[in-house]
Amino acid sequence: MEKLRAALAFGGILAASDIDLLAASFKLRQVKAGTYIEELHEVASEILFVESGILRLLGADISGNDVTKHFIKEHQFFANLESYYTRQPATEAIQAVVASKIYTIAFSAFERYFQTIPNLYVYFKTFSEASLLQKIKDNDFLNYGDAKTKYLELLRRYPAIVQQVPQQYIASYLKITPQSLSRIRKELT
Repeated sequence: MEKLRAALAFGGILAASDIDLLAASFKLRQVKAGTYIEELHEVASEILFVESGILRLLGADISGNDVTKHFIKEHQFFANLESYYTRQPATEAIQAVVASKIYTIAFSAFERYFQTIPNLYVYFKTFSEASLLQKIKDNDFLNYGDAKTKYLELLRRYPAIVQQVPQQYIASYLKITPQSLSRIRKELT
């Protein structure tokens, strides 16, 4: 819970009493590797925070194969805002890649706090913008360079992902085959 409280304290926007109130509203979930937190084609209903572990946001390509679009790392919030605000089924699922400890809060509960916690909207906007900027930076390295360059950049930025996440998910994220990733790793050892 301390990591959640520290994340809610980001930017010094929320008062300590507001952080206590919000933190108490999150529910702890321990999930095993492979567990789906949100299913594909389900309308998003929660905001989640990763206390420990790694989650992946995945979709399906035109052949129906899983495609890893994003990793949600420790100390990060995540919410499928598009699905929630449009009330449309999500085109992505969220799955635990490794055993993970997460906290969740229903969007409806979180939104009720907008009425009683004056700076919550500012906080929500700030962390949403920070998350978006990080995703843009990540997409930059994924769209340029060869497979080895992308892998090395992933290794530099997120060594925990490279160490903990199964090879097929990393390959999918980098848009390369598992065989190519295996060759790259072999070259680097």
